[in-house]
Amino acid sequence: MKIEDCFYIGYITKTKGLKGEVQVYFEYEAPEDLLLESVFAEINGKLVPFFVSSYKLQNNQTGNFYFDDIDTIEKAQTLIRKKLYLPEKLKPVRDDDEFLITDLKGFIVHDETAGELGEIIEIHEYPQQYVAVVPYKFKEVLFPLNDDLIVEIDEENGILKVDLPEGLIDLYVGD
Repeated sequence: MKIEDCFYIGYITKTKGLKGEVQVYFEYEAPEDLLLESVFAEINGKLVPFFVSSYKLQNNQTGNFYFDDIDTIEKAQTLIRKKLYLPEKLKPVRDDDEFLITDLKGFIVHDETAGELGEIIEIHEYPQQYVAVVPYKFKEVLFPLNDDLIVEIDEENGILKVDLPEGLIDLYVGD
C-alpha cells in the first residue's frame, strides 16, 4: 500500500494504560463515518498495517484504540506521533448536497465594512476552529470561520459574506 493510494485520518497522540492502548487524534472531520477494522501507520516512510482489536470514539475528535499484537506500553510507545491512513477506497462518499466548511476554499470574501477582501487560498483546521487565509493588500489576513462572523454563504456565486471584528484587518495590513 502506498501513501498516494490512501487518505490521512489522524495520528497517535499518546499511550493509555499499560496494556498497549493508544489515543488517536482524528484530523478527518467525521471519524464516526470511517471503517476502522485496520489502519496504516506511516513508519520510516512506509505504511504498516495495524489491525484494530477494539476502539472507542470520544466526542473531542479522539478515540482510544487497541491493536492486535500491541499489548504492552513499550510496544505502544513506538507508535506515538505516527500518522494514520486508510485506503482511498474506504473514504466515505459525500452527498452532492453536503457542504463542508473546507469547501469555502476558493470563495471570494466580502466583509461588511472593508468590502471585497479576496479569495480564500487556504483553510487551516485547528482543534477549536477553522481559520481562513485570504491575501489582501499583499498580506495574508487570517480569520476564524464561525457562525459569529459568517453572515452569508452564497454557494452559487462562490461568495462568503462576513462581518469581521473592527481592527482585525488592520492587524495584518497595518492601515
